[in-house]
Amino acid sequence: MNYKIEGAFRKNKKTFIFAAILWLFLAIVFVMPIAYGWEVASAGEKFSMNTFTMTVGERIAQPFANIKELGSYWSPFISLLWKYTLGFLGVVIIGLVRTAPKTKYENIEHGSSDWCEHGEQFKVLSPKNGLILAEGNYLPVDKRGNVNILVVGRIRCW
Repeated sequence: MNYKIEGAFRKNKKTFIFAAILWLFLAIVFVMPIAYGWEVASAGEKFSMNTFTMTVGERIAQPFANIKELGSYWSPFISLLWKYTLGFLGVVIIGLVRTAPKTKYENIEHGSSDWCEHGEQFKVLSPKNGLILAEGNYLPVDKRGNVNILVVGRIRCW
């Protein structure tokens, strides 16, 4: 189970940075205007949807004005930011789960010595002498038993 978490974090390092920047951008451009529009629209006796849509539309075009006047609508902004952050984290966690490796050996070349751990391959192979199989893996010639080698690939003769 641990390999899934490590693999998902290793695979998504750049995505985390992008997600953090996207979270900040959306919080400034959309959450602040919605919170400001909510505060303005609910200032009267009852909530005015027309005032809300007009205010949000104007404030999306002016993100720096939202930051400057943040003190006047701090409480609805924090409430909305909390809900937005939980939703955003839910989407990020779903993305992490979907990109987690399915098996322990995902993205490892099939048939390579990368499948072995802690030098297991050297019970059969030699790290220094013999017939070359791969980088750092040799089939010893003085080995007892079958030392036949099957070469897969093509030969260029021209």
